[in-house]
Amino acid sequence: MIHMTRKVAVVGMGHVGATVAHYLVSGGFVDDLVLFDTNEAKVNSDALDLRDAMANLPTHTNLYVNDWSQVADCDVVVSALGKSKLVDTPDHDRFAEFKFTRTQVPVVGKKLKENGFHGNMVVVTNPCDVMTSMYQEATGLPKNQVVGTGTLLDSARMRATVGEALGLDSRSVVGYNLGEHGNSQFTAWSTVRVFGKPLLTYLKENPEVKVNLDEMEEKARQGGYTVYKGKKYTNYGVATAAVRLTLAMLNDAMTELPVSNYREELGTYLSYPAVVGRKGVVKQLQLNLTAEEQSKLETTANYIKERLAKERERAAAEGQAE
Repeated sequence: MIHMTRKVAVVGMGHVGATVAHYLVSGGFVDDLVLFDTNEAKVNSDALDLRDAMANLPTHTNLYVNDWSQVADCDVVVSALGKSKLVDTPDHDRFAEFKFTRTQVPVVGKKLKENGFHGNMVVVTNPCDVMTSMYQEATGLPKNQVVGTGTLLDSARMRATVGEALGLDSRSVVGYNLGEHGNSQFTAWSTVRVFGKPLLTYLKENPEVKVNLDEMEEKARQGGYTVYKGKKYTNYGVATAAVRLTLAMLNDAMTELPVSNYREELGTYLSYPAVVGRKGVVKQLQLNLTAEEQSKLETTANYIKERLAKERERAAAEGQAE
């Protein structure tokens, strides 16, 4: 009898990676957890801290630190590496992290490939859509196995905002933010449903309910920066999104989630609902978007592609200058 263990690795033990690791251990979701960070002292301390926490938990998790040979049989690798302080700019652009992450991702991707990793990747690293694309290239994994958290978090922020405005639990609001996990994303209001109806129909039928859709969309888009402003990092929301995506893969859950996946017709990774299971993205949805929403989707796709091309040119020029 082959014994199957649930095994996950987390690369990058900053605020997000450490929160992901803690959530996985405290929830008893994995049997084996591998932690990676270039800061040896930090990652070893985290492992020790998690070991100490286990004495008061009902489940046990085997922990490994900075051991690349452990990735060969990992079901999921979560990339949480980054340098969030680079995002502390007036325009709050997640591409600010690119100059750091574009050098790190190929290194990690190569290590994963060399050590025989063939599972699924969950990419949190920013700029998320571009990094998901770079990981897919660096690992050579099939596109459906490399998935970014994308707007899973932004959609949650939108649902929380709508829920708050209507006095409804955010889990009772259905709908999506689509496109880039960044400033060019948008809320596809035609997909949003409340009280068993499309939100737009509900608002028409209940004129006494006063909500400003543009304001709510902006609130969801800027949610990360609102959190960032107060504590100079974000961790709970995005780590929960990463764990939810990881569990959908581990459990072969066939859950429909707005995650960053490669859309052939747009020629890029961006967030669009897909069914996620043990093989990563198992099925891609086709939403019935309005003409305006479709146009916004194409705009955000072009933005991601242009930024990637521009950053690659810059990197090549810097490489030559050195």
